[in-house]
Amino acid sequence: MTKLVFFGLDEHEQDVIRRAFAGGADYDVALHAEPLTVENASLARDADGIGVFVRSYVDREVLDRLPNLRVIAAMSTGFDHIDLDACRERGITVCNVPRYGDNTVAEYAFGLILALARRFRPTFERTDRGDFSRAGLQGMDLSGKTLGLVGTGRIGSHLARIARAAGMEVIAYDLRPNPALTEEYGVRYMSLDDLLRQADVVSLHVPYTKATHHLIDAERLRLVKNTVLLVNTSRGGVVDTEAVADALREGRLGGVAFDTFEGEEVWIQEEFQGAGEASEDELRDALESFGLLHSDKAILTPHNAFNTREAVDRILATSIENIRAFFAGNPQNVVAGTYRVPAPPAAGGGA
Repeated sequence: MTKLVFFGLDEHEQDVIRRAFAGGADYDVALHAEPLTVENASLARDADGIGVFVRSYVDREVLDRLPNLRVIAAMSTGFDHIDLDACRERGITVCNVPRYGDNTVAEYAFGLILALARRFRPTFERTDRGDFSRAGLQGMDLSGKTLGLVGTGRIGSHLARIARAAGMEVIAYDLRPNPALTEEYGVRYMSLDDLLRQADVVSLHVPYTKATHHLIDAERLRLVKNTVLLVNTSRGGVVDTEAVADALREGRLGGVAFDTFEGEEVWIQEEFQGAGEASEDELRDALESFGLLHSDKAILTPHNAFNTREAVDRILATSIENIRAFFAGNPQNVVAGTYRVPAPPAAGGGA
């Protein structure tokens, strides 16, 4: 019998997982609403496999409490919440969900662009107070404007299609340009600095790595037009929040909309319950991000771009497939670890 333990599931997600593994003797499945932490790791002490969202932090201390673990299903594309080096040392395979929300996140990013361009935040705040004056609420057309895409992977490529349908010109920066985007949508590739100088809207779609840490910093913010709209749905550390706050205060940005931002782990408690105590740097970043909310040119949302029923169902479906494939001896979507052939089934049960 293979023991699986899933963490951080709401009722709908638990129902999906329960149905997927029901009716067979191969798996013993336990489902938990809370994220995985050091304190509750004993719930998976005998687990052969676990499934975790990004709010579960799987570090060495947690892994030390899971001696039988062979596979981790990261129910996300990102896996920076899992200590991959420690998994490799232990021969634990880590699988992720490489794609589930290309259109989902791209649609959200375009929604943020539209919200900034048409000043939705001050408009809604004003009408909530019963004030229907239009003074100060004039926005701008997107048609005819230039969108600068930083990263043209699956999400960035989908946003290019949406933007072209809205009548925008699209320019892009990527270490690996996509010729199909140039051929089909007229996307022009250029250096990052040139993109920042030309774009009316900048949207970020890059992974968070050492190379992309503070990719948008104080120096690069001096290159942009003072009317530019800056949108981030990638990772918070890609943007220097303090530099953005300074630029907003000095009138050097037209607006910013961040679904991910430095210090979010302090504010989005339901997403990061397993992160432990906030560090001094995290608290400082949180204060900077909170300060953005004092500007009616800024929108912060709670890491919500991925969050549609359809996208979550795709995450669950791929995670279930990853686990089944691993224990069938054909692992897929592997991002780390040394694959170990599962042990043969014990008498009376399957593996």
